[in-house]
Amino acid sequence: MTVPLRPFGRTGVKVSALALGTMMFGSRGNSDHDDSVRIIRHALDAGINLIDTADVYSQGESETIVGKALLGRRDDVFLATKFHGQIGTDPNQFGNSRRWVVRAVEHSLRRLQTDHIDLYQVHRPEDDTDFDETLGALSDLVHQGKIRYIGTSTFEPSAIVEGQWTADRRGRERVVAEQPPYSILARGVEREVLPIARKYGLAVIPWSPLAGGWLTGRFRAGGAQPSSSRAGRQPGRYEIDAPENATKLAAVEALAELAEQSGLSLIHLALGFVLEHPAVTAPIIGPRTLEQLEGQLGAARVRLSADILDEIDKIVPPGVTLSARDQGYHPPALTDPTRRRRSAT
Repeated sequence: MTVPLRPFGRTGVKVSALALGTMMFGSRGNSDHDDSVRIIRHALDAGINLIDTADVYSQGESETIVGKALLGRRDDVFLATKFHGQIGTDPNQFGNSRRWVVRAVEHSLRRLQTDHIDLYQVHRPEDDTDFDETLGALSDLVHQGKIRYIGTSTFEPSAIVEGQWTADRRGRERVVAEQPPYSILARGVEREVLPIARKYGLAVIPWSPLAGGWLTGRFRAGGAQPSSSRAGRQPGRYEIDAPENATKLAAVEALAELAEQSGLSLIHLALGFVLEHPAVTAPIIGPRTLEQLEGQLGAARVRLSADILDEIDKIVPPGVTLSARDQGYHPPALTDPTRRRRSAT
């Protein structure tokens, strides 16, 4: 099986249509380093060349595992990591300040056993740090050859635009990628984030395309409550009998039925949906086991018909996000769902 390639925004780089996320490798998920390395290398053998991690994942352990897996194969991989989250107990080992950025990148380079990072991403925005401060530090790292490109994750539309303007007006290196949350159950980024990404030619590598596990087929009405590390950390978000999750569970039931009628697994339907948006480069899959990886790889070649996409729109309208916090509230749907279809461009 070979995962097809797609352009990474306007950089000229080609990356696989699925990205391998490594948040579940380490104490937070799969603590067996050898097994995690096998999973990563199996993904590489299947054609995935985009690996995404972060310094905060298991407090650096994920980066360490990725570094082990890439020994001898580093040149074949477009390697992405992130900074921002709290590392250790020092209050300054956190955030988007120049002081922390230039230290954080050295730690990541050491753990990853590499001399450069292809995509260095601001994991979250920080209100009390001027983005020009962050962008200036990142630009210096580009000029030093320690990073190749700059990305952001979970930035609001206005912040994405501000980043482009700041780069232009201050002569900084430009942000070339955004990593937003995007799935059938969380379509809010269709409103502004994805159109803005297309306007500025940004690569988009969505996280949580399976809605944190809700779209794996494990969460079903009348079934047993699934156990997972995520459910242990956020029990309210994953409790299938909770009233605030009723709307989400009903949508999952309808989507599971649609997948069955279409001859697809729910996982392939969910990943195929994200892949159809013309702004999307590569959704991030985050397997903990080899079996989970195998169940997701085939989605890279799934194409959903217009009829299936129309049925998905009926279940969760374009631009709408279902979550425990919404408690059933539905903002108005987008009026032009064709804007999200790759086949429509």
